[in-house]
Amino acid sequence: MQELRDAGVMLRLIYEAMKKKGVDTDAVFTRLGVDETYVYSEQLRTPHNAQLYFWQVLEDVSGDPDIGLHLGQLLPVYRGQVLEYLFLSSPTFGEGLRRAQNYQRLLSDAANTEFLIEGDEACMVLDTASDEVRRLRHFNECFVQGLLAFFKSITDGSFRPSRIEFEHERERGHELVEEALQCEVRFGAEENRLYFPVDVLTYPSTHAEPELLALHERFASEQVARLEKKDIMGQVERIVAELLESGEVTLDAVAERLDIKPRTLRTRLTEAETSFNQVLADFRYRLARQLLATTDESIDEIVYLTGFSEPSTFYRAFKRWSGMTPIEYRKNAQGRDASIDAM
Repeated sequence: MQELRDAGVMLRLIYEAMKKKGVDTDAVFTRLGVDETYVYSEQLRTPHNAQLYFWQVLEDVSGDPDIGLHLGQLLPVYRGQVLEYLFLSSPTFGEGLRRAQNYQRLLSDAANTEFLIEGDEACMVLDTASDEVRRLRHFNECFVQGLLAFFKSITDGSFRPSRIEFEHERERGHELVEEALQCEVRFGAEENRLYFPVDVLTYPSTHAEPELLALHERFASEQVARLEKKDIMGQVERIVAELLESGEVTLDAVAERLDIKPRTLRTRLTEAETSFNQVLADFRYRLARQLLATTDESIDEIVYLTGFSEPSTFYRAFKRWSGMTPIEYRKNAQGRDASIDAM
């Protein structure tokens, strides 16, 4: 099964909001096992299900039980991406919305947004492939505010929600959510839905240009095709995770599990602008950082879990990847004396 990922722009927008709110971003990223430069990695796509842990860490570090709602109010407007260009170069908001639906994977592999018209109201069903994320309060309340800000931006402020329905429940603070979203809000619904007056669909874009629209659609199609090529990386990582403990993580073994020839796997990884050794190293490094930052597993156990045959080999590799020894990294990540790990 392919791991679903979100575009890095989603994390970057939240990161900017975190800084505006004064959240201790160092503490957040340390808990996540990454550093802040990760946010601006080229062509970054983050695991969609990592949203669950990400928002829990944010709530823990910030001490704010409504962190999603509050960060949503500070999100920068989504700009400079091909989906924005598709909206702007389309003749109307409705046409832009329909076109963007074809390329929603550029925002998230998990996105499955539907568009409906019910009488004098239009409705977007904000669906994802993950039931857990779809019911995640912080994610929902932050994401919908980013969506509203974007829609208002490309309609010169004309977009106004009439009602929003969330799958998640809320024990308190209903009026705070309605104040932030400036419309009626219902909780415990069957689906996440955004309702708005149907008239806004005909709102004309002052930037509409047929030739630019064709160019932007072609560019969006090329980006989706590039993502499809990179799907092989997620498939390889999934099998690597299953094979690590056996110590038999080779290109031939992974190709066999994928039921393709090793030469074919090598070619497909080259097309995705990577190699088997790079995918394996990146996965081991991410796993090692996570285990060091968030668990009390011994170094010997982490050596085993990351598929290294000897501690010395693991130490050399980790020092090459991070510039620190595993013990130094754990000390920084968990904020405790390194001698504890040396015992």
